Amino acid sequence: MKHFKTLSEYLDYLALPRPEHPMLSVFKAGDNGLMPCPRESSPPITNDCYTISLKKIVKGDLNYGRTKYDFTNGALIFIAPRQVLQWDESVVFDRTGFSINFHEDFLKGTELAHQIKKFGFFSYSANEALHLSPKEEKQIESIVENIYIEYQNNQDEFSKDIIVSQLSTLLKYANRFYERQFLNRKELSNDLLEQFNQFLASYFESGQLQEEGIPGIEQIADQLSVSQRYLSDTLKKETGKTSTEHLQLYLIDEAKNILLNPHKTISEVAYDLGFEYPPYFSRLFKKKVGISPSAYREKYTLN
Repeated sequence: MKHFKTLSEYLDYLALPRPEHPMLSVFKAGDNGLMPCPRESSPPITNDCYTISLKKIVKGDLNYGRTKYDFTNGALIFIAPRQVLQWDESVVFDRTGFSINFHEDFLKGTELAHQIKKFGFFSYSANEALHLSPKEEKQIESIVENIYIEYQNNQDEFSKDIIVSQLSTLLKYANRFYERQFLNRKELSNDLLEQFNQFLASYFESGQLQEEGIPGIEQIADQLSVSQRYLSDTLKKETGKTSTEHLQLYLIDEAKNILLNPHKTISEVAYDLGFEYPPYFSRLFKKKVGISPSAYREKYTLN
């Protein structure tokens, strides 16, 4: 797999114009109303740059990570350094929109260098992109216009601060719109929670719990064809609990049933549920239920 360490190398590979700044490029529709068009196809590649793009695909699929990206309605795509990108000659791009690319070192020494890692959309699978309303699209494009003007000017000691400030504003608006997208996708969120619980039920019933231990959140997310971060954020927005908390609660519910069998020790219950260390199981149970496993057993056996 090809990896590009500099922005210039990456843009050269894409057959796009060289950047005005060694660590920053900004493309938008020019006087002819079109953006530069990247190369027709690419095998899997990675680079050390962030990308923020608003694009549409007329036809074909762009593979980003493990999934196919739906650009058809126009969407913001966020790519972090070292994420995999791939497309073939069947993809036809609508040459409107914009694309901002900047090397991760461009942010060094700025507050945004730390903030950008908190924006979850940089870690999501591509089909979980941010779809904008026309009004939101105009707001984002006005910020990009400010960045583009500064990028095209003769850069001075203030340029970087101004551009980074505008990038920060763009990402904050994107975060606001992303939160809105969660609110508008409750049906999908409910479906995801149901799939989450169905996977756990199947995993438990098949005996995989005893054979392979407690499934990791990344493993569950892979089975649901979403990213780990997206799964947790979606469940958190819908239920107030993260994917890890839902997994723990599922285990505790199973534990309550098994504890009613007086012939099993607390350690055996823990091992049955995939816990390697019974003391950890007991601490988790007490934290979630309010009493220890032995106290729970005593209470409900007496009742």
